[in-house]
Amino acid sequence: MNRLPYPGYESFGVPWLGDIPAHWQIKRLKNIVTLNPESLPETTDPDYTLKYLDISNVDEVEGARPPEEMRFENAPSRARRIVRTGDTILSTVRTYLKAIAYFENPPDNLIVSTGFAVLRPCAEVLPKFLYALVRCPQFVEMVVAHSVGVGYPAINPSELSSLPVWLPPLKDQSAIAAFLDRETAKLDALIAKNERLIELLKEKRAALIRVAVTRGLDPNAPLKDSGVPWFGEMPKHWEIVALRRVIDKFVDYRGHTPPKVVSGIHLVTARNVKNGFLDFGESQEFIPEDLYNEWMVRGLPEVGDVIVTTEAPLGNVAQIVDPGVALAQRLILLKADSTRVVNSYLKYYFLAAAGQSELQRQATGSTAEGIKASKFKAITVCVPRLDEQRAIAAYLDRETAELEALIAKVREGIDKLREYRAALIAAAVTGKIDVRSHIRSMEDAL
Repeated sequence: MNRLPYPGYESFGVPWLGDIPAHWQIKRLKNIVTLNPESLPETTDPDYTLKYLDISNVDEVEGARPPEEMRFENAPSRARRIVRTGDTILSTVRTYLKAIAYFENPPDNLIVSTGFAVLRPCAEVLPKFLYALVRCPQFVEMVVAHSVGVGYPAINPSELSSLPVWLPPLKDQSAIAAFLDRETAKLDALIAKNERLIELLKEKRAALIRVAVTRGLDPNAPLKDSGVPWFGEMPKHWEIVALRRVIDKFVDYRGHTPPKVVSGIHLVTARNVKNGFLDFGESQEFIPEDLYNEWMVRGLPEVGDVIVTTEAPLGNVAQIVDPGVALAQRLILLKADSTRVVNSYLKYYFLAAAGQSELQRQATGSTAEGIKASKFKAITVCVPRLDEQRAIAAYLDRETAELEALIAKVREGIDKLREYRAALIAAAVTGKIDVRSHIRSMEDAL
């Protein structure tokens, strides 16, 4: 018994596609779309106001985010492609990002980067089906496979336009598009709900840290005015001091770039400093083991030391938990005076709104905020007794670990929903799901 929904299936010699319904056609992309049909001319009035979308403004699930408004004379040279109702845009650079979006009633002045291919469907293709087709994992994987370059892979327009695509009759296209509109909307709503839950959990985490490092763990403790306008009140026996008074050693790695190798000592960069921890999952760099002591001569990182990023971005914090790591530039290493402050408490202080506010207050720079070492040392720190600091740090370790576990579980659920969404699109667009019931319901409604 044939388990597939359509009576006849054939292999059309496209290995990545497999079998598709026999009454569907295989064509080249250029035969079903007009590629990059309109562009802004160089003679455009310099005062013309456009709304610009770059690759960073387009997400696989969310589609196009709000564009940036600017005058033509101030727009980047890549702001040239015009989009209209029914167009789909597909990133041709960094194709693995899956930056794809569909447009319905866009503003007349919406312009997208030349890093996108604008696909305008011909008469035999429904716009919503084309959008589903190019989001299909099989098609995306084919685009990625035909991209060239290592750090910045891209596919050229002629290569893209020559890729094979599959085309059902209009009746099937309509049913597939309607089915995916309905089903992916449900999944997108679930994803959005879970993403909102993550934001709420992060807000709870931030509130826990804020209260603990500014009020302590005793809600009945008598308070006094801290004397710092942005800080407000604090427990009577706490004090506000300059960071330099509670730090034994302060190491600025600005301008310090050790040589990098394929393997060796882990090099901590600003990208690895996240939410109080070092994360090497997405970015791993190394320096030679035999040069470690030479390059870290300014100060060897030790277990317990606190790291703060000084720019791009400013104010990310982590604590060293494993020995034998090297530090790159844009990082400051804090070695606490153990008679005045506990390392883990100091970490939480800089994670809290109070510490972040101090960093921002002392920061300089118009386009990218950063902080100089001299300004960093002058940052004020709220200092409880050592036993209270330890209790606060232990409490926050426990409570934030529970919240992080919940966040990780919700993220795992989001990943599964996205995987299911991609599989659903693939199955529908390649004819593996029977959408004929949608055709019948649509016909009955007419």
